[in-house]
Amino acid sequence: QVQLVESGGGLVQAGGSLRLSCAASGRTFSNYAMGWFRPAPGKEREWVATITGSGGSTFYQESVKGRFTISRDNAKNTVYLQMNSLKPDDTAVYYCAARGSRWIGTKEGQYDYWGQGTQVTVSS
Repeated sequence: QVQLVESGGGLVQAGGSLRLSCAASGRTFSNYAMGWFRPAPGKEREWVATITGSGGSTFYQESVKGRFTISRDNAKNTVYLQMNSLKPDDTAVYYCAARGSRWIGTKEGQYDYWGQGTQVTVSS
């Protein structure tokens, strides 16, 4: 069992930045690929960014490429999402998820554990 707790959400103006954190407890953190998701029209949650267990590879949804950076510190059992140049369309609850594999996944069903979410609101 893996428990995930997100933090760092808040209200920011368009063009601003936020850094989300997700602290994990439970099993060996590096055995899990991690992802960040947010709700999307017609879907419960869509993939935003994902990182392999080692942290050596990262992948991003096209709409956030060049603006968001996912990273992890396996010594601290924490994954981060640095969000820059935020837009009102980025407003959402952001969820951290852990996958029972070291390789990335881009689908909600590929992840086994979820945090409770943290609200990000971007004002225009």
